[in-house]
Amino acid sequence: MDNDVSQNDDPQHETYNPWTVVHLVFEHLADAGLHPVLGATGHPGEPAAELLRCLGIRPDPQGDHRIAQQKESQLAELREAFFGEP
Repeated sequence: MDNDVSQNDDPQHETYNPWTVVHLVFEHLADAGLHPVLGATGHPGEPAAELLRCLGIRPDPQGDHRIAQQKESQLAELREAFFGEP
């Protein structure tokens, strides 16, 4: 039997869907009679990321739609600059 611990079994490498964590926190607050609002003034991504940071969870920027949009915009600018096409 192999006694090596794989990276997947290491709790330090455990991953979570950040929205699952946010949902769990909101459910708990709602059960306590509170009515939390996230992103009342705009996109909820940054307030959700801050909530995760407060819980000691590093948010994964890969799931942030705004970052994907920024990348697409930058790529379009580069295509236009180099190839003259949008």
